[in-house]
Amino acid sequence: MAWSNQSKEFQELLAIGRPPNISRLFPNSKGLIVSGKFIDRALIAKGKAMTIAANGRNHLVIRGVLRAAQRADAAVIIEIAKSEGGASGYCAVNYWNMARQVDAVLNELEIAVPVAVHADHYAIKGEKDLIKAKVEVPTMFEAGITSIAIDASHLPDDQNLLSNIAINASIPKWAGLETEVGEIKGDIGLSSAADALFQIQGLNAHNIFPDWIALNNGTTHGIQAASTGIHVDLTAEIHKAIAPYGVSGAQHGTSGNNSDRLREIAAKTRTTKANVATALQMVSWGIEIDDYGNALLKDNNLVKVPGKGMSEELWAEIQAVGKEKNFKAGDYKSLNLPFESKILSQPVEIRERMIKAVEDFVYNLLSEVFNATGTAHLVYEAIFKAKGYDPGVKAERIEDPLNWSKEKIVEKAKSLNPDKGPKGNYDD
Repeated sequence: MAWSNQSKEFQELLAIGRPPNISRLFPNSKGLIVSGKFIDRALIAKGKAMTIAANGRNHLVIRGVLRAAQRADAAVIIEIAKSEGGASGYCAVNYWNMARQVDAVLNELEIAVPVAVHADHYAIKGEKDLIKAKVEVPTMFEAGITSIAIDASHLPDDQNLLSNIAINASIPKWAGLETEVGEIKGDIGLSSAADALFQIQGLNAHNIFPDWIALNNGTTHGIQAASTGIHVDLTAEIHKAIAPYGVSGAQHGTSGNNSDRLREIAAKTRTTKANVATALQMVSWGIEIDDYGNALLKDNNLVKVPGKGMSEELWAEIQAVGKEKNFKAGDYKSLNLPFESKILSQPVEIRERMIKAVEDFVYNLLSEVFNATGTAHLVYEAIFKAKGYDPGVKAERIEDPLNWSKEKIVEKAKSLNPDKGPKGNYDD
């Protein structure tokens, strides 16, 4: 059972475990928002376990996930991707208000589990994005972000690595850090051990030690068109190759993989972070889903379960907009922002059933699939052991920086397979 947030021990955790930006923003808070590093370390300590990185596309999803985490005594991550909650995102929850929403819920509901607030898929697709990132990333940490994924996987391998190096000075050393190789686009352009080693070795040479690496290991974002899903053996092979560098796996595109496959990824790989986005939106809305977290379609349309999720009247409004815009099922995510106020203005009993549906779905993942129960206490222990908000890095520099200059990075990248599959919009 998670501790009470009123206990003396918990007050000590708050005093030493919250990073400086969180202490400054929420000086009187009893919410334990921590660096993403602590979440990763707790799942490593548990062993053969991963936790949810839940995309809080609406406020009710955030509430449901945090309630589930308290029930499961699990350390969790609340996140939003740049496409969802960046400056041009399609959700009301964004990089700059997410920490405030998380902190408010933790205090209101007296939730005592540790939570990281993660900026997922911060995409850098070229020089203009990199210039903007050097301004924007610091503002995100000023607003309470405690962990970030730099995603330059859209770029050639050398530019991906160089972009990660260039932006690193804008990221606090205590913050959780994720890097990515290979766009998440299913069975095309699959990542390899060589791809991952190139990225991790180059970062290591520059004294950059990511907590996680995301791969293109066979899954996709959004509603899956097929059930191929995660290639567990490929993932395990890549994780074994980069093991000397202390990097855990971040599993993107978790929606669309059934419980057995998710149990396998937790048991057989070094994955500690499992992103869940689309399934949570569907569950909160009351859309019928299968065990893969995929929406069950009828004539290519989403199917609303009567008496579940949002009101039938509001769903009819959303359907009308979708029909007018000729939406496919996956396009409905863009309606999160314009309909957030209408979702929140529904009667309390409707809002509660939306929250409860998310809570029950996430609790099952944490307790029955991800093996994440008890990890809240492992974070408590890690904070006390570190005597502060930064547990440090998991590795030391192995690579010679002289072998990883810009010129040598460009040259080394020529030996990698340049075929990453067809171009397209694979953003979450």
